[in-house]
Amino acid sequence: MQYNTPEYDHNYGPYPYVMSSDPEEVTNEKSVVKIIDPNNPVFTWPNKITSKDFEGWVEERGSKFLVSWDSKYEPLLETHDEGQAEQKGGLVYARYGKGVYIYNAYAFYRQLPLGVPGAFRLFANMLSLPKNTMLSLPKLH
Repeated sequence: MQYNTPEYDHNYGPYPYVMSSDPEEVTNEKSVVKIIDPNNPVFTWPNKITSKDFEGWVEERGSKFLVSWDSKYEPLLETHDEGQAEQKGGLVYARYGKGVYIYNAYAFYRQLPLGVPGAFRLFANMLSLPKNTMLSLPKLH
């Protein structure tokens, strides 16, 4: 799920989350991005994602970060502008049924048209999750 602006956000996720009416954003494209769980399938295949994949981003890191979410979601990244609190609601991940739900507030819409390699690598990993053999989802009964 790519973010929505608050007036169009209807919490489309499988579990509750909250987007502030004054959405959080990280405007400095050079803000450090910390991978919270490097072993999460989003970061392991087909590309091994590291902090280097966030170099060369343009214009901003992201916008409309979530401010809170159900415990079934796992925050994957943390970044923030100078003087700003940690922003962990930009990429959250939850297993759901036979698949995965990802809320994304990172600015892929700016990075992909400009060919930013790390953005392509991370986006490819998200799209490849159904084929990721490291992702062993429990079978539904």
